[in-house]
Amino acid sequence: MSLSHYVSLGRSGLRVSPYCLGTMTFGDDWGWGSSVEESEAVLERYLALGGNFVDTANGYTKGHSEVILGDWFARHPGKRDRLTLATKFVATLYPNDPNGGGAGRKAIHDQLHHSLKRLKTDYIDLYWMHVWDRFTPIEETLQTLDDLVRAGKIRYIGFSDTPAWMVAKAQTLATLRAWTPLIALQIEYSLLQRTVEGELVPAALDAGVGITPWGALASGALSGKYTRANHGTLQAGRGPWTMDRLTDKNYDLIDALIAIGRVHNATPAQVALAWLQGKPGVASIIVGARTVRQLEDNLGAATLKLTDADRVKLEDLTRVPHAFPYDFCANFGGFAYGSTNVQGEQFERRPYAPQKDGDLYE
Repeated sequence: MSLSHYVSLGRSGLRVSPYCLGTMTFGDDWGWGSSVEESEAVLERYLALGGNFVDTANGYTKGHSEVILGDWFARHPGKRDRLTLATKFVATLYPNDPNGGGAGRKAIHDQLHHSLKRLKTDYIDLYWMHVWDRFTPIEETLQTLDDLVRAGKIRYIGFSDTPAWMVAKAQTLATLRAWTPLIALQIEYSLLQRTVEGELVPAALDAGVGITPWGALASGALSGKYTRANHGTLQAGRGPWTMDRLTDKNYDLIDALIAIGRVHNATPAQVALAWLQGKPGVASIIVGARTVRQLEDNLGAATLKLTDADRVKLEDLTRVPHAFPYDFCANFGGFAYGSTNVQGEQFERRPYAPQKDGDLYE
């Protein structure tokens, strides 16, 4: 696999690279991140390697991330139309205005207007709801997005950081009302964030939307930079987002990533990304990088093939219980099918069920 081995994003005709360039690090306005020059170098290297999927948001670095991209597009005519550009709405840049952010009709139109200005483009390929706005009816959000698709201002829509039940509701409403459907779901997903496998991943698979994970390296905790040997001596720019994950249990995982990487001549980050790329429903992983070197290291995961034993070891170290009723439902096979084999899966009869034909009350 390489960046130019494009995949369809969900149930759509949009083809994207298996690794998406995340630009939350574009601009150092938050006290960490990349200078304008380094951000542009990262973008240019990603595109040179065949990448075609760039993700930003109106709120990243106070709007500076979009400006950096827009300025680059302005200096490189023709490049804009050759890539899939995604940005997000919901984050307010006007904290004293209750309609400055969120997912209402007025807010969406205003946020899109300013994103288009900053990005110096007249359309967005993929427009994400950054996080579920529980104060706005989802019908209003969906109809507004559908209007914008019909007006040619956006091409496709997706949700980020939204509960599975709302994803399912939205996709059902879009289908029933002939509105533009979701094609992608952006969620935090990594070896240190597997709770999404309980509801969000199955919801995406059922709804036909492609999963684009963010936080695949857990804010750098899985990069290999932080180890038992240097615990407490290195401080992360993202603070608690990284440091709170450096527990004794998670160092066991980091040790395993290092060991597996040695066998494959790969870095711990590449091992963590390769594991995620092989998970059901994952279409394109969002990777951010402050430097070209970090970008190239992360993208090396595209050609890494883990063994079944590698995957089992990593999953055993990171397995998490699912919320009710999923663990309960996992035992339904013997309850429903006795000691038969269904869909290639062999079930065992439950001890309190009838053990042979006729062993029951009629």
